[in-house]
Amino acid sequence: AGGGRSAAEVDPELAAFDDKDDSSDGDSSGSGGSDDSDDDDDSDDEAELMRELEKIKAEKEAERLRLAAEQEEAERKAKEAAALTGNPLLATAVTGKKSAKLKRRWDDDVVFRNQAKTEDRSKRKRFVNDTIRNDFHRKFLSKYIA
Repeated sequence: AGGGRSAAEVDPELAAFDDKDDSSDGDSSGSGGSDDSDDDDDSDDEAELMRELEKIKAEKEAERLRLAAEQEEAERKAKEAAALTGNPLLATAVTGKKSAKLKRRWDDDVVFRNQAKTEDRSKRKRFVNDTIRNDFHRKFLSKYIA
């Protein structure tokens, strides 16, 4: 079908592949200058690859720094929001609500608290300025002596 046409004439990529194979055969019959140009091409390719590698590293570092800054900003905003909503006086200033009413117990305004009738007066701690007659000493004696 193709007749006398070579692979290089059919597909240019194959031609480049064939050229590389020809130069690596080890024939020294060709001109000595082609080896130098291959070395130059290799060093140029290597330099280009190194530049590309540095570019990729710089992009990754920039992306890492951007993500770290975004995370820090999000943490700062969350902390600020928690601080504002944690204090009801500041939360009303931020939200605009005028009622700064704190939750109160039903007995906060009662005058006499802790006056339950069922409270046992004998269990209540009392202060006696005498080390022999105080409650601790009496309890100690009852536990260890008698």
